[in-house]
Parts: sequence; C-alpha cells; structure tokens
Amino acid sequence: MKVILLADVKGQGKKDEVINVSDGYARNFLFPKKLAIEADAKAMNDIKNKEASRQHKIEVERNAAKEIAQKLSEIQVVIKIQSGSDGRTYGSVTAKEIAETLEKSHRIEIDKRKIVLDAPIKAYGTYSLDVKLYPEVIGKITVVVTDVK
Repeated sequence: MKVILLADVKGQGKKDEVINVSDGYARNFLFPKKLAIEADAKAMNDIKNKEASRQHKIEVERNAAKEIAQKLSEIQVVIKIQSGSDGRTYGSVTAKEIAETLEKSHRIEIDKRKIVLDAPIKAYGTYSLDVKLYPEVIGKITVVVTDVK
C-alpha cells in the first residue's frame, strides 16, 4: 500500500515522502497514530503543490538576497572610532557595529551573525568583508574605519 508520511517515521522515511508499506502496518500502526495517510490522487496533488510552493519561496528569497548583495557591493560603510595620541585606536569595530551603522546610514538591515569578521577590526583603513546572505549567495561590503577628528 502506498502512503504519504505526515511525520518522520524511524526506519521508514521522512515527512511528506511516499513509501510502500504492508497493508497491516498502515492500517494498524501508521493510520491510527496519524503518522500517514493513504496516497490517493488528492493527497498526491497536495504534496506536489506544497513542493512547488516551497521551491517558489526559496527562489524568491534567493533573488532578494542577490539584490541585497548587489546593493552592498555599491556602498561603503564609514565607521569613526577614537584614537589616542600615539595613533592607536580605543576598542575595536565589531560585526554588531557594522550592522548598526549599515542600517542607520543605508537602511539595509542585516543580521550581525551574517557578517564574516575573522577578528575585530583594531586599525584604521579600508576592509572588504563577506556577508553570507543566503546559502550560495555571498555579498561583499566595504568598511572604512576612520578617526573621529
């Protein structure tokens, strides 16, 4: 008997998979526990529509991430930090500060965890950083660290 799993079943398959099981297993175990439904035409059509909807959503999110990556490559984020008389900076620039400055100055909201920063920035200069926007979509952002003066 062909059934569609409504939940993960150990040893059988994952949710929304169509599998073949014995009639007794389906009637006595899967159906009473609401772990599966019979794979009729209506249920198969519903599964197909769900998958198409999921693929469309993924595509829309990927395109939005590509647009943001394009915007990021065209802008610079300028962060001003203080320094002592010897030219050394007080503190450092973190991914959180970069994300906040990006939102304030350019109205682009990015989670600080998506900014790839090996170590906090502790010197003046221009830095090119990666931003992981979506799987397989990585944007580049230019961060310019200058003195407050």
